Amino acid sequence: MFLLTSKYFRNFSPRLAAAFKHTIDYSKVPKINECELSEKFVRGSGPGGSAVNKNSNCVVLTHIPTGTVIKCHTSRCQDDNRKKARELLIEKLDDMINGPESVSAQRKLIEEKKYKRNATKKQKISKLKDEWKKREGII
Repeated sequence: MFLLTSKYFRNFSPRLAAAFKHTIDYSKVPKINECELSEKFVRGSGPGGSAVNKNSNCVVLTHIPTGTVIKCHTSRCQDDNRKKARELLIEKLDDMINGPESVSAQRKLIEEKKYKRNATKKQKISKLKDEWKKREGII
């Protein structure tokens, strides 16, 4: 089994991540078994020269029941790439299975609500400023 990390909160500050942890429902996040996975290590691509061309650090992870394939080569460390590939696989499966109730959809909804709240605040403040300027005869 693979445990969830704070990867879902990488775009938030630590304080906001702690606040959203209680509002997002993780009960439907799929659990993956290691026996359902096929893992290959291949040579990565991109900049890095001989460090990339000689070492098989890139991880290709296949979820056999769904046929979902994840390729991860974000780090030169094979262990880090394995962990990251599993996180990406869980996120992708969550999006496929749960759709609008997935963790990423819930996070997006929270961000939209926050944006709308901030937009209404800005509108209210600008309206108050305009009224004040009219009252003071600044305009």
